[in-house]
Amino acid sequence: MRVTIQPKMLRWAVERSGKTSENISKKFPKYDFWCRGEVNPTFKQLENFAKSTYTSIGFFFLQNPPVENVPIPDFRTVGNNSIGQPSPDLLDTIYMCQQRQEWYRNYLRSIGGQVCLFVGSAKKTNKVKKIAADIRDALGFNIEERRQMKTWTDALRGFIEQADNLGILVMVNGVVGNNNTRKLDPQEFRGFALADHMAPLVFINGADTKAAQMFTLAHELAHIWLGQSGVSDAQAVQIPENSIEQWCNLVAAELLVPLDMVKKEYQKNNLLKDESSRLARYFKVSTLVVLRRIYDSGGLTKDQFWQAYHEEIERLTTLKSGTGGNFYLTQAARVSKRFARALVVSTLEGQTLHRDAFRMLGFSKLETFKDLGRSLGVN
Repeated sequence: MRVTIQPKMLRWAVERSGKTSENISKKFPKYDFWCRGEVNPTFKQLENFAKSTYTSIGFFFLQNPPVENVPIPDFRTVGNNSIGQPSPDLLDTIYMCQQRQEWYRNYLRSIGGQVCLFVGSAKKTNKVKKIAADIRDALGFNIEERRQMKTWTDALRGFIEQADNLGILVMVNGVVGNNNTRKLDPQEFRGFALADHMAPLVFINGADTKAAQMFTLAHELAHIWLGQSGVSDAQAVQIPENSIEQWCNLVAAELLVPLDMVKKEYQKNNLLKDESSRLARYFKVSTLVVLRRIYDSGGLTKDQFWQAYHEEIERLTTLKSGTGGNFYLTQAARVSKRFARALVVSTLEGQTLHRDAFRMLGFSKLETFKDLGRSLGVN
């Protein structure tokens, strides 16, 4: 059975997926014929084509390409200009997280769960220092304890566990679901927040460096405290035009690297590159965040800051990307331990179908599901 499809819809799907026509033609030899309208694909071929281009099959029966927008506020900018078409990777990741959040919210209601009073407890008019202190207190975020940690990975793991213990679903993934061929691009987005009084959720792009993930988590936590969902490109050195992003950046910086401590710890007589590296290890953040905080403390002029920033960017781009990739190479980290544990318990109790649990986890085998349960201490 062949189906009639507008050729422009096929070309749109390929462009949207980020793949090339040459790449698609290797997998679908008749693609060029379809685009010229000389022959129509079979329904089976269209299903495979939709899967390869990460496109819902229903789109192909439209007369014109749809306008796709991010389903939550989009605060990402390039040069303070809004980013246009979101990638299928970003959209699918947001939709997946929204589905998990909805399930977890309903699960909490079914067991009499409590609301998270900290969600929406802050306002942009609040002093940054106070809100950062509030978040730090709620998490049990101790900077001296973090200083003792050997690696950024240890510090990030502890940071995530603190947020998880507070009731926040923190999902860290560098790919779409469990599809390792669909890698997320940190240049497109670094994270997003889904504010909710029952099931607040933070997603961190695990393809970013550990140090960068640290700032992203802090930034998205500020979004949760503000009660404002949104997708972000959180970077400490940026001064976004959007007032919400400005505020969240300031709170994140103060949460991770308190200005009073920078003023106390910064040794201005030492070489700047040595000091930035030392303080980055001290606070377990990136050197770029440290440079920004040294500037904020008055330790650098604007010109000195930007010169040091560009030099550091150049240095970082020459390093191997060994610090990238996923934070935890486990399913629990990709969907959050809190969510995974609740889903396993609900499924074992017969409240959630195995089929639905597998879909939200990206599993296809029962044994994998059982292994996850055992790793979480759920039998």
